[in-house]
Amino acid sequence: MAKNLIIVESPAKARTISKYLGRGYQVLASVGHVKDLPKSKLGIDVDNDFQPHYVVIRGKSKTLTEIKAQAKKAEKVFLAPDPDREGEAIAWHIAEELNGKADNVYRVLFNEITEGAIKRALKSPGVIDMKKVNAQQARRVLDRIVGYMLSPLLWKKVRRGLSAGRVQSVAVRIICEREAERDAFEPVEYWTITANFQGPNPPVFEARLQEFQGAPLEIHSQDESDRALQALQNATFTVSAVDKTEKRRNPPPPFITSRLQQDASRKLRFSAKKTMMLAQRLYEGIEIGKEGPVGLITYMRTDSTRISNDSQTEAADLIREKFGDQYLPDKPNVYKTSKSAQEAHEAIRPTSAQRDPESLKPFLEDDLYKLYKLIWNRFLASQMTKGLDEATKVTIQAGEYGFRATGTVEKFDGFRRIYVEGTDVPERGKGALDPQTVANDEETKRLPELAVGDDLSLVEIEDQGLIPKQHFTQPPPRYNEALLIRELEEKGIGRPSTYATIISTIQDRQYVQKEEGRFKPTELGQTVNNRLVTYFPRIFDVAFTARMESELDDIEEGEKNWVSTISEFYTPFSKDLGDAEANMEDLKGKEEPTDIVCDKCGQNMVIKWGRHGHFLACPGYPTCKNTKPFTKDESGTITVVEQEQETTGEVCEKCGNAMVVKQGRFGSFLACSNYPECKTTKPLSLGVKCPAEGCTGDLAQRRTKKGRTFYSCSTYPKCTFAIWNKPINRACPKCQAPFLIEKYSKQAGKSIECYQESCDFQEAG
Repeated sequence: MAKNLIIVESPAKARTISKYLGRGYQVLASVGHVKDLPKSKLGIDVDNDFQPHYVVIRGKSKTLTEIKAQAKKAEKVFLAPDPDREGEAIAWHIAEELNGKADNVYRVLFNEITEGAIKRALKSPGVIDMKKVNAQQARRVLDRIVGYMLSPLLWKKVRRGLSAGRVQSVAVRIICEREAERDAFEPVEYWTITANFQGPNPPVFEARLQEFQGAPLEIHSQDESDRALQALQNATFTVSAVDKTEKRRNPPPPFITSRLQQDASRKLRFSAKKTMMLAQRLYEGIEIGKEGPVGLITYMRTDSTRISNDSQTEAADLIREKFGDQYLPDKPNVYKTSKSAQEAHEAIRPTSAQRDPESLKPFLEDDLYKLYKLIWNRFLASQMTKGLDEATKVTIQAGEYGFRATGTVEKFDGFRRIYVEGTDVPERGKGALDPQTVANDEETKRLPELAVGDDLSLVEIEDQGLIPKQHFTQPPPRYNEALLIRELEEKGIGRPSTYATIISTIQDRQYVQKEEGRFKPTELGQTVNNRLVTYFPRIFDVAFTARMESELDDIEEGEKNWVSTISEFYTPFSKDLGDAEANMEDLKGKEEPTDIVCDKCGQNMVIKWGRHGHFLACPGYPTCKNTKPFTKDESGTITVVEQEQETTGEVCEKCGNAMVVKQGRFGSFLACSNYPECKTTKPLSLGVKCPAEGCTGDLAQRRTKKGRTFYSCSTYPKCTFAIWNKPINRACPKCQAPFLIEKYSKQAGKSIECYQESCDFQEAG
């Protein structure tokens, strides 16, 4: 019988640790949180120091029973959930359920899942850090108060089923404000004039008109451009200055969570959620041939750039071996960390630099390999020498006008031997790069050898020696995931562990949507944002939210009391809530008359607010149920949007008319085209055949009476097959099961797995 019990969060991590420790230890997984606030009510006693009422999470009773049973048999119990605030809260809840025996219950932190790190941690166990627990409790209580008290207000005034989040709503505000900037943006015309010159030495190079009479020149119209071109027609072009400077390029620090998410978004096109799910798997352990499961990276939720002395030494040895002494700095590189960073953590790095990506490629899925390579390259680059460039600026005089050409020559690559920032490596050219991450092309061009006094000749391209071009200033770009994470980080909104959740939540709630990979607020998102900002200006202020994050850090450091922090927040919040209840406009009951005539009954239609935003409706409802989508331009002119009904080839089993795809409160469904005379409806098939033996039906999405989504056979009640997870019409590549399923967890995010429990196939979602 095992003398010691270790409790971790993940089954994968449990398997890896079990391999290292042998029979003297039993390792169980809590599979995330075991207790939380109840879903059916607030669960916080606001009149009694905001005391939370925790309950066992639905489906976790069996897990807790097993943990308690094994804990009674163990000499020592080591609580080892993830080494962050949330993990500390999980450990505390489990300790509470163990009912005492505090003298044999310990807290251990596994910052990496390797044999040496696990055994060292077990030799020096600690106790649960209540300051971390209280910081997590404060965050949970704050979020619950905002969510559970604001959501009913939105249900009443805007639309049932909406929800508000303390941090997520601020992210929506940032996106909405960027959209408002774009709407208000007025483009400004400007012109550039470029020339291609030939000097005494090749190659031909390009320069741009920059100066007039020694001052910067701006050209804002074609007339101004034509005047400059006329003046330059017979000009003599002479090199008036050549300035060369050396530029040292510093290596980047190893990854923290936000930088990993940004780089994975830019270079690998991974969402933040996908990046964190893959990183979790790399941390918990991957089967590496005969070695078995091995944790390949350190803990992936961190805001510290610190790395251990041992890892620095290992990296230095590898750099010397692979690249030579010239790539190794005189002393190890050390990087500054933000004041709020948890220095107990290291940066995200390989658990062993000796495990290079190519040696692991046979054991890793493609996406895992790409992410591991990104982390490995960045870590090794952080310990390498600086790059050295020679930057050249050439000034060309043409009468009163001056042209300028710039170029950079790489003299020593240094860390760039394996890692380049701001570019699409290693797969260059695949997809559009973010304009804010790409270096100016001019700065990277190689210029010929030039000297002051050299005469230059124009090289004509398409019969043009001087090339004018019209431009217009562009509005600020919408945020993609990388830019949004950077904005949240710079403004102090959220923490490393929350960015992926924030981004997926605001999309799931349909407050924002992606267009060409960038976030655009929906009408619903803008409507909710306008009301929250109007009636709760303090709570949804960016600076205030950042200040709250700082106060949570103070609670963790023991500098603030969590109850007093919540109290300071709650008093003005409850007052604002009362004002909003009394004064916020009720969109659900508002009707705006129009001149659009209902084509079914002849009445003038009205603009109403519904689940998907504003729409035209007949005022004769419920006698006439005619509705239409519309658009409204800046002048207020309304245009009806005619929609074609999507046919399916199926016919109504009651009246024989075609069945069409329609949208309802629970998504797409099939309905008779002869509605309202015939009201036949049926679920929309997912294209996945029911796996029940002898059944010919398809799987379709349905809802329980309580609103939970599930998937069952279209022939129900004849066939009763049903599952909770969404089926995907793709055979399992491992066991050839007819379909896969989509799963989601707070810790790992979305994943794709085989629906057969006996098969362990899994990939990133």
